[in-house]
Amino acid sequence: MDFVRPSRSVALQLVAGRGHYDSVVEAAMRAERSVWISTANLKELMVEDANLVPGRRRVSGRKTYRSVLVAMEELAARGVEMRILHAAIPSGPFREEFDRHARLFKGGLELRLCPRVHMKAVIIDGAMLYLGSANWTGAGLGVKGEGRRNFEVGVITEDEAMLDEVQAMFDHIWRGAACKTCRLREECGAPLDGVAPVKKIARRPSIRRRRR
Repeated sequence: MDFVRPSRSVALQLVAGRGHYDSVVEAAMRAERSVWISTANLKELMVEDANLVPGRRRVSGRKTYRSVLVAMEELAARGVEMRILHAAIPSGPFREEFDRHARLFKGGLELRLCPRVHMKAVIIDGAMLYLGSANWTGAGLGVKGEGRRNFEVGVITEDEAMLDEVQAMFDHIWRGAACKTCRLREECGAPLDGVAPVKKIARRPSIRRRRR
């Protein structure tokens, strides 16, 4: 997984601050097939709930919010495959909210931990890729108000070659293919090469097919 690719022209969108929420989070909530997330830190975050869909809510001014995990449960009900690859144990609020949603903890949202993961990426339907500095947290993704959110920047692209590269890297880590040669293996509580394969996934729907 060590490489430097030749320079070439790629169409990109540059996003910063609240732009992460407007482009990345909202696109993830509209996913039709898959959402793959790679993050160092994983925390509970609240998303705007314009339609007042039932779920845990908070009200700020005229806006109503709900947990992103409520929205993810709805995606899981529609058959959207969701994976989160993370480096640290999720925050307490995330774990508490996750445990409230049976569909998620029974496999609707798969979580795998690798302490070497530091890449921040979101892949939606195998067709949209975010790469940047933002973790999957409210402060990182621009959910928090101005003056409280992190200073983050990233790019969004639909470039197929970049999608293929990042998805392959994600899947390599996810399957535990790097575990046997990892020099931190003895310090890892649960190496991913010991995780049983998920039988319900007969294919990788988020790997985008190249156009002919």
